Amino acid sequence: RNVSRIGGEMLAQAARHGAHARKASSRISARLLATVADDGVQKLRNIGISAHIDSGKTTLTERILYYTGRIGMIHEVRGKDGVGAKMDFMELEREKGITIQSAATHATWGDYEINVIDTPGHVDFTIEVERALRVLDGAILVLCGVAGVQSQSITVDRQMRRYNVPRLAFVNKLDREGANPDAVIEQLRNKLRLNAAAVQLPIGLSGAHEGVVDLVERKAYRFTGPGGEVIETSEPPAALVEAMEAKRLELLEKLADVDEEIAEYYISEENPPAELLRAAIRRQTIANAFTPVFMGSAFKNKGVQPLLDGVAHYLPAPTEVTNRALDLDQGEKEVALTGNPKDGFVGLAFKLEEGKFGQLTYMRLYQGSVSRGDTIYAMAADRKKVRIPRLVRMHANEMQDVDSGSAGDIVAMFGVDCASGTTFTDGKTKVSMTSMFVPDPVISLALVPENKNSPNFSKALGRFSKEDPTFRVHTDEESGQTIISGMGELHLEIYVERLLREYGVKCSTGAPKVAFRETCSIKSKFAYTHKKQSGGSGQFGRIEGYIEPISDTLGAGTFEFENGLVGNSIPPEFVPAIEKGFREALAQGALTGSPVMGLRVVLQDGLAHAVDSNEMAFRAAARGAFRSAMLAAKPILLEPLMSTEVAVPSEFQGTAVALVSQRKGTINSMEGSDFVAIDADVPLESMFGFSSDLRSATQGKGEYTMEYKMHVPAPKDKTDEMIKKWQLAQQGKKSEDD
Repeated sequence: RNVSRIGGEMLAQAARHGAHARKASSRISARLLATVADDGVQKLRNIGISAHIDSGKTTLTERILYYTGRIGMIHEVRGKDGVGAKMDFMELEREKGITIQSAATHATWGDYEINVIDTPGHVDFTIEVERALRVLDGAILVLCGVAGVQSQSITVDRQMRRYNVPRLAFVNKLDREGANPDAVIEQLRNKLRLNAAAVQLPIGLSGAHEGVVDLVERKAYRFTGPGGEVIETSEPPAALVEAMEAKRLELLEKLADVDEEIAEYYISEENPPAELLRAAIRRQTIANAFTPVFMGSAFKNKGVQPLLDGVAHYLPAPTEVTNRALDLDQGEKEVALTGNPKDGFVGLAFKLEEGKFGQLTYMRLYQGSVSRGDTIYAMAADRKKVRIPRLVRMHANEMQDVDSGSAGDIVAMFGVDCASGTTFTDGKTKVSMTSMFVPDPVISLALVPENKNSPNFSKALGRFSKEDPTFRVHTDEESGQTIISGMGELHLEIYVERLLREYGVKCSTGAPKVAFRETCSIKSKFAYTHKKQSGGSGQFGRIEGYIEPISDTLGAGTFEFENGLVGNSIPPEFVPAIEKGFREALAQGALTGSPVMGLRVVLQDGLAHAVDSNEMAFRAAARGAFRSAMLAAKPILLEPLMSTEVAVPSEFQGTAVALVSQRKGTINSMEGSDFVAIDADVPLESMFGFSSDLRSATQGKGEYTMEYKMHVPAPKDKTDEMIKKWQLAQQGKKSEDD
């Protein structure tokens, strides 16, 4: 490949172009849109805007709404006017300056209809990105021109790959000091392994940033006017012609690696026409083989209109994406949906919200069409039939009533009670969409409402867990506490705040009680007599035997009872009562009052009285025998051990290992090169706060998952501490009783 020769030819051509530079100004319009190669392509785009936190997603969305005429004035995320960005409509979002929920809107750009979903950037709200990408056809990956590829950029890229979502990259914040779009493109290639190349060249950086040069058309665009709505089109500045041709050559080289038509031009050292180059970029972007990189500064109103052109030019229409479902009549055989509005209706409910008119269900329509008043069927186990009383199109928190929607549309319906992820059809088409990926919660907190009798408490938690699949609620059987689990401390903090604001329920939080257990460490014999005489028939029961660990691994197993009686010293009808007495005694151990596990009881002998023996007497004898035997069996405290996997980029491997070791974890294995997976066993009590520590130590790039493995003996210092707490609690109870 004679790169220098091609480059020289292109530079010579550029010089000739530059000699006849002419400037022209125009009001914003869709005039920049060229005809897409295939005129028959449906002019609808379903896109999401995703990025790391504070990369400018919501600011970019605000400009898209302004330039497409959806809003009449620009408001900033943390604006001085107190209004806030349109898509951050929750009071909490405007206070904290972050996006918490994904928000949908609809805009028109020239001949194109665009459904836009703005998603959160914080990893705690990753489910919002997950469910948006599940139903979208394309995406814009926003990157900070200074920070480049960050941790959530990597997570979002992983989510896009999971659902095969084609994407454009937009390098934002080029007005900031230190902005370096070339370095960001290198990170896209090295960190995200994307075949990425610029389709634009910035005109100036930092304070000098004033526009972009389109490498496909070889045109310069500058953005003026109060809101950047006036686009000045000109030939590229003479000082940038050489750089433009070098970047255009780089674009051709990256495309030639994946596109045969461009490869032929590249090898024969010819320049492809702009229309052909645009068609190749579109073809390979939709095939997920290429990522075109756009540039600008959303905050300074530069580069957004050409990005919208890029959405129209390069991202797929709904008919160009293959969506698959499971045929319920053919044993869940995978089938492709046609995307034809005339075929049987198929839609997926991907997001729920509780509105003032009842449940609002967001639905992506994949096939067929649906109208207000239609009857549709949920493809859940009950095949419930529902009628659509109202159909709307969303604009953040505003609604526009529509009569119908067809394949490719994203609509919302009121009054339909369903779960997130439910597939709806016309009843004749019996298919179900594949479910989206829902990550497991990584952190839990105990939640205590100040007013325990408030009916809103359980109502709110029920609503939140229905809306958000990563928010889980359960009641701890031992402590009776309400435990909420989620993706991070901020995630749970937001829900605690929403409980107060939306339902008037004030709650305090704390770490949940860890499920400690006790067991015996040696074999211990018992010979216990329960005797009670209070006039008339009394109670009598004597039992003999021993307790021992079930396994050499202390704490393994739960409870075993063996009847080793020989003869009828204890009538057989009393044996079940003895076993029941021992099981009751397991609820409270001798050391800390924790439940007992990993123990076997063997009944060998005993004595019964013809009149005074009964089931109650032998149950009491079993409880007494257990207490005396446990004290002599050298009881030990057990704590839950979690099988933990920590995933970090290789440069943070040492930091992650140190964090695990500080929490008394045992490293089992480490695998991977660029991204290292550390397998470790860590005590559960040591894991509280680990999520925040890991993210801060790894610049937000570390992730972890954990699940219960087994109970193991607790260290002596922890055992002594728990015994002391238990004894003080018992003394307190005794004082109250006295």
